[in-house]
Amino acid sequence: MSSPIGKTVTQGAERRAARSRAYQKERDRTRSWAKIAKLVIHRRTILGITQQELADRAGTSYSAISRLEGGRHATHLDTLGRVFAALEADLLLGYEAHATRPAEKPRQRELVTL
Repeated sequence: MSSPIGKTVTQGAERRAARSRAYQKERDRTRSWAKIAKLVIHRRTILGITQQELADRAGTSYSAISRLEGGRHATHLDTLGRVFAALEADLLLGYEAHATRPAEKPRQRELVTL
């Protein structure tokens, strides 16, 4: 067994997923929330505000922002809308249709602002 020292977080996660089906399942379950967390953290960092300041602006608690940025908990769309408004950004929701044939481009996309 090799040492985890000197490994990236991604390498460590891949290694753990290879060993644990339960870890794989949890990672797959939270994948979308982790992506949203990255967006929130990135925008909050650009604005130079703390989690508490974001919570105050969004009318929610510090712990709700912490859970959201942790990327492991589902968050209601209304809460996400308030958070992104507090981040001075629009929350977009949309879809991209799957191509039915490999040569079919561009794929149909639709976005709405929430």
